[in-house]
Amino acid sequence: QVQLVESGGGLVQAGGSLRLSCTTSGRTFSSYSMGWFRQAPGKEREFVSALSSTGGITYYGDSVKGRFTISRDNGKKTVYLELNKLKPEDTAVYYCAAGIGSWNGQKRQSSPNEYTYWGQGTQVTVSS
Repeated sequence: QVQLVESGGGLVQAGGSLRLSCTTSGRTFSSYSMGWFRQAPGKEREFVSALSSTGGITYYGDSVKGRFTISRDNGKKTVYLELNKLKPEDTAVYYCAAGIGSWNGQKRQSSPNEYTYWGQGTQVTVSS
């Protein structure tokens, strides 16, 4: 069983930055692909970014490309999401997720169905 705990969310003004962290339990973190998703009130869960088990492959949703950066530290069993140039439409609960397997391609990694373990989420609110 893998437990994921997100942190780093908060209230920030438009144009600002945040760094989300997702710390995991378990001994096999380095074998999991990782993803970040977000969900705004009344909307479906949206893919944000994904990262291969080694960190060598990254993938971003179109709405965040060029503004967000995903990374991981396998020694610390943590995945990060750097949020820059934030916009009010980035307001959502952000979830990290762990998928079994190193990397299964962009299409699969952008689907919530690819991930087995999920965190409880952290709120990001961007004011205009």
